[in-house]
Amino acid sequence: MLLGIGNELNGDDGVGNYVAKRFRKKGWQAIDCSTVPENYIGTVRKALPELLVIVDAACMNLPSGSTRRLKKRHMGSAFMSTHALPLKEFISEIEKYAKEVVLIGIQPEQTERPDELSEKVKDAADKVMEIIKRNKLHEIEELE
Repeated sequence: MLLGIGNELNGDDGVGNYVAKRFRKKGWQAIDCSTVPENYIGTVRKALPELLVIVDAACMNLPSGSTRRLKKRHMGSAFMSTHALPLKEFISEIEKYAKEVVLIGIQPEQTERPDELSEKVKDAADKVMEIIKRNKLHEIEELE
């Protein structure tokens, strides 16, 4: 299962939405959670996925479009504050229902142009989708 989180009205913060709307792979369910991922806890609970991948914009002090796998300890500082429920709390809840949760952050370039991703972030999102399709999440570097 894949959950995309973000706010499309804030430019690159919509990268998770972009991924969720475009990701297609047999056996996978992709959901655009917008800014309210907590509304999908029940969906995750019903599905009991082996693997749950979450994609969101993350401020990691890296070049625009950089992609990293993030640990729960990064959630307080890295993620943009456009979510109704803190992402750390959301992850703590859904970890009960998914065998493995992988959080992927993509460094935004801009958050001013609504409904428009920067080229670097769009390219990064397209690469993330291909990596997920090939089941090669380990190819995404982990944030230290």
